Amino acid sequence: MTTHQDHIEIGLLVTRFFRAMDERAFPSGWARDCLTDDARMVAPVGIFEGAEAVRGTEEALKRFARTQHMASDLLTDVDAGSDTARASWNALMVHIHHEGDDPLFTVGGRYEAEPRRTKEGRRFSRMAVEAVWTTGRPPVLTPA
Repeated sequence: MTTHQDHIEIGLLVTRFFRAMDERAFPSGWARDCLTDDARMVAPVGIFEGAEAVRGTEEALKRFARTQHMASDLLTDVDAGSDTARASWNALMVHIHHEGDDPLFTVGGRYEAEPRRTKEGRRFSRMAVEAVWTTGRPPVLTPA
């Protein structure tokens, strides 16, 4: 059963993560405020684990001049007496290419995540984003 406090903590975690991405606030250790050390992230640009989840997030964002991520419809489910939780939300993700005649790439998607309670507060241990729809020119992905 999710309490109001759990829901608020998880909502703030989503906001902090999206804000860090859009502000490109990537000083050393930035992700400790949002991700566990063993975090696993699944995104259209790849699957990243641990420290690679941090680098993967930074790399994906550097493909664009600017971004804006907006979250809505947050649903949370916290296991009573446990540090684990599940969360899902809708997201509108706007990306501005560095150059070109068609600068906008927009994604409507859905996130599924596991925000784990740590001694520092809630942190994402698992996160996956699914693109439901897109408009504009997607980024050019380099072969793995």
